[in-house]
Amino acid sequence: MPDQIPLTPTNPSPTPRPQRPAWLKARAPSGENYEDVQRLMRTQALHTVCEEARCPNVGECWNQRTATFLLLGDTCTRGCRYCAIAKGKPQPLDEAEPERVAASVAHLRLRFAVLTSVNRDDLPDGGAHIFARTIALIRAHVPDCKVEVLIPDFDGNWDALAQVLAARPDVLNHNIETVPRIFRRFRPRAGFAQSIELLARARAYDAQQITKSGLMVGAGESNAEVLEVMDALRSADVNVITIGQYLAPDKSYWPVDRYVTPEEFAMFRTEGLRRGFRHVESGPLVRSSYHAHGHVGEAVR
Repeated sequence: MPDQIPLTPTNPSPTPRPQRPAWLKARAPSGENYEDVQRLMRTQALHTVCEEARCPNVGECWNQRTATFLLLGDTCTRGCRYCAIAKGKPQPLDEAEPERVAASVAHLRLRFAVLTSVNRDDLPDGGAHIFARTIALIRAHVPDCKVEVLIPDFDGNWDALAQVLAARPDVLNHNIETVPRIFRRFRPRAGFAQSIELLARARAYDAQQITKSGLMVGAGESNAEVLEVMDALRSADVNVITIGQYLAPDKSYWPVDRYVTPEEFAMFRTEGLRRGFRHVESGPLVRSSYHAHGHVGEAVR
């Protein structure tokens, strides 16, 4: 590992909590387009990860008339310690949800749509058929709209993964989220190796499939461990990586260990490109779907 790469503390420190720096401030959401997208989500009874996960970029993205649709309801069957999405017993599956999402994509005149979901371990296919149906209906309503799917691990159900891949999303995204050392505490009921296998299987299914993954930093990992995750993702031939600052939703969640500097994010981008990623989106406010429309063009070059 290059000598100039700084090492950082490796254990989350509950106290004292670091103060949020100036470079992490985002504008309060407002504006005509923001209000239009918000109104649409309410009238169509749809959910977005932008709201449910309290994304700091919601104002910027909604004012550009983009949103990441959250499929399969708003309640997750897992208890990841970093995520603000509600956890518990979900409502029955809404089979009409894909039609409403596709209609909303058409209303927003999107050229690029991002679909993600809660985990639904209560369903035999983890909700894979809803992903596939939504992709098909978006293509029917808006033929020139590209579609990215940010999928769960389907609890290792590779038939479910194949069902999504058969619908031919333009980008298959599955977030690794953090480093192996803290993975099982950060993401109970998930596995680092299983996520790497999912991404490798997506590449094996179709060599032309653009694959993508992301992780959050500042949760107690070291910079060297981040680079090791990059190597693991490249071993699965992942094309695109996103890296952003971990922000705890409130004090009951996994604590922020430190705030990673803009200079370190620039270093991650340089190291990612050096390792062969076709596109690296790295910065304090970067989230998995941030500027997602630009990732496809970079990845296919």
